[in-house]
Amino acid sequence: MLKGIDPLLGPDLLHVLAAMGHGDEIVVADANFTAATLAAGKPLIALPGVGVQRAAEAILSLLPLDAAVAQPVAYMQVSDTPAGYRSALQRSVVASLEAAGWAGSAQCEAIERFAFYERVRGAFAVVHTGELQPFANFIFKKGVIAQALAA
Repeated sequence: MLKGIDPLLGPDLLHVLAAMGHGDEIVVADANFTAATLAAGKPLIALPGVGVQRAAEAILSLLPLDAAVAQPVAYMQVSDTPAGYRSALQRSVVASLEAAGWAGSAQCEAIERFAFYERVRGAFAVVHTGELQPFANFIFKKGVIAQALAA
């Protein structure tokens, strides 16, 4: 246990977050996600019994989002739904990002399911939760923590 760090963030996940560089991406996936296949060759962290929203909030309590890109957050588009549709869980996660000041709704992009899988192949790591809500999969792009540039 460490002070000030969410207890959900165990040693393996803390190591992954610290090892990620600017622009690297981490996936927070639901229980139905093909995590073992798509995470082949990269860290796969299991958080059974934990929902996607709780996992995302814990991770983002330490991980800065990339301010250099328009949409540092991506989520899997629910199949056969109109553009702009978000499930209740997706709306809840986006609302928590907004409430914490981490990202606005416009900074969160929907990605078609198979395009999402392709993007996951390039991710740094995958966190596989116990979330049972389908299409509850997010990608977060790491930003930087920096001092202002000296003139």
